[in-house]
Amino acid sequence: MSSIGTGYDLSPTTFSPDGKVFQVDYATKAVDNSGTAIGIKCKDGVVLGVQKLVISKMLVHGSNRRIQTVDKHAGIAYAGLCPDGRQIVNRARQEAANYKSFYGDMIPAQTLADRISSFVHLFTLYWYVRPFGVGSLLACYDKEGPQLYHVEPSGVSYRYYGAAIGKGRQAAKTEIERLKLGELSCREAVMHIAKIIYQVHDEAKDKQFELELSWVCDESNKMHQKVPDELHKVAEAAAKAALEEDMQD
Repeated sequence: MSSIGTGYDLSPTTFSPDGKVFQVDYATKAVDNSGTAIGIKCKDGVVLGVQKLVISKMLVHGSNRRIQTVDKHAGIAYAGLCPDGRQIVNRARQEAANYKSFYGDMIPAQTLADRISSFVHLFTLYWYVRPFGVGSLLACYDKEGPQLYHVEPSGVSYRYYGAAIGKGRQAAKTEIERLKLGELSCREAVMHIAKIIYQVHDEAKDKQFELELSWVCDESNKMHQKVPDELHKVAEAAAKAALEEDMQD
């Protein structure tokens, strides 16, 4: 009975006999069904990339972005339910603004990650709300340098050198682990992320997608920005060329 969640999945406040909270597991499944999001911490910053699935050919290019700026020094990429991700971003922006208003300085990455995690965890504690069906990758560049965090639907957060969430997370993680992240520059990471996202995309099952890329690094003056269009086009072209070579082999 407990293995399939029957009777124990009606509320996030109910534990199953084997210690699971099925509503949180279902929220995690929503993340796993979404487009892939990747974050890589490099020697000079952090790069975020997202495979945003296009639901219609009539959709305006660049709309419904899954990478958002939280503060000058921080940005979030998310996978899962888009409205849920929007709420996480709005909360993160409020926390950053409140911290700056009170302390007169930009919010540290660890503090921002903790506050987002606490907010997400709050929605697993009461029967009249549901967990957020979204996983978030937080990229920051503060006084301690560049940092990357992953906030899960359960409300737990981890600090990573490289992370991937969404449909292609397993294959993406395998590719990321092969990289020498400590020696990688952000420009090189942009190229790698583009290649990985194109590799994990299943053309037979998935819809067309847009590649979103952003970074917060020394080149961007430690500010979270979209990757320059010129570099974005070069990375996308290189990724497509590498994919065609792999298909021919």
